[in-house]
Amino acid sequence: MPSIFALSLIALGSLSVRVAAQQSTYPATPLASKHFAYPTGIPYKVDTEDHLIRGRQAGYNICNSTTEGQESLCQTSFLNSLEDFCLWAPIKPGSEVGNVEGDMVAWCTKPGHGTRLIPANALEGVQFIKTPDYVQVAGFVDQTKINIMEGDWGGEMDPHGADLRGNPMGGLFYSNAWSSDKTKYQQVIEWHNFIGGNSFCLKACDPAGPNAAKYCEHIFDRIGCQYNAPNNAQKGTFETCDGENQDFPGHYVENGVTVTYKQPAESLGPISTMPYDARIPASSNCVSHTSSVLYAALATVIAPEDNKPTDTPSTNTGSSGGPKPTGSAGGTSGSSTTGSASNPGASSEAGTLAMSGAATILGVVFSALFFA
Repeated sequence: MPSIFALSLIALGSLSVRVAAQQSTYPATPLASKHFAYPTGIPYKVDTEDHLIRGRQAGYNICNSTTEGQESLCQTSFLNSLEDFCLWAPIKPGSEVGNVEGDMVAWCTKPGHGTRLIPANALEGVQFIKTPDYVQVAGFVDQTKINIMEGDWGGEMDPHGADLRGNPMGGLFYSNAWSSDKTKYQQVIEWHNFIGGNSFCLKACDPAGPNAAKYCEHIFDRIGCQYNAPNNAQKGTFETCDGENQDFPGHYVENGVTVTYKQPAESLGPISTMPYDARIPASSNCVSHTSSVLYAALATVIAPEDNKPTDTPSTNTGSSGGPKPTGSAGGTSGSSTTGSASNPGASSEAGTLAMSGAATILGVVFSALFFA
């Protein structure tokens, strides 16, 4: 029979293994490697490992008529067209993006996805552009109406992050932009969404494209829309365009040589200057639309009333509630894991998202645990 001392060592060893497991960082399978057919293949939650450092997935991925509304915790999102897209935004009013990137939920422009809805008049100008390799929306938003604290310069969401769980953790993305049958949705593996400074950009890269990961790069979380998703969005204008591909984010030509920009460590402080200006790709066949017609279904959606700061970083402990057990998704639904980014677009006063380098100087830098 083992001695009491030996049994104690065994017990301590077992405890050490359990503690180590509780402090693990990486999931068994990265979020970007988890593929699910829409809608029947989607699980209730994509991120199910409870022993990881950032805690549990805050919401759920099976979203339908039982989950739709302004309390929804749906984390299945879409980018289909000018009139049908979703932005990642916080659960609670007055949140700082950098504190809650891991817990963001989908806010959409039309019902049918089982999500929250972007309130009427929150969108103040949007350009949708389809290029050979990606679709993109960029524009202006009253961010307080989607639970982002006034004055917050925001951050980036994407399906990667330093711990490979994505921001939000377990967030899925789909699009019908490459389907002849608009009832058929493809999972978008590479995407990024910058939001803050009363502006946003969201890009979904064609999953069949050879350069999806390059066009939807996720390592430049501090230099925002100007460099990651250059565009011609204008305040007060809602338009759909065809367009050329942008240059790969972070790539520029200097003395005839293609150079890749290296983003400095956040510990070095705000980025005050950039070595290049991103080329805004040419657009064509632009068609203007009336926002009240585009987003007619949002007319009765009420914005959150309390937009005071919550001052409480996400604990990622999960939430109660969720879809009723119907068994299928209804409806027609990184960044660094840090949450640090310069403002994603120009100040809303500028009236255009083709912003100047001054936006980088103004960007508020948020300290956090992980880096892209």
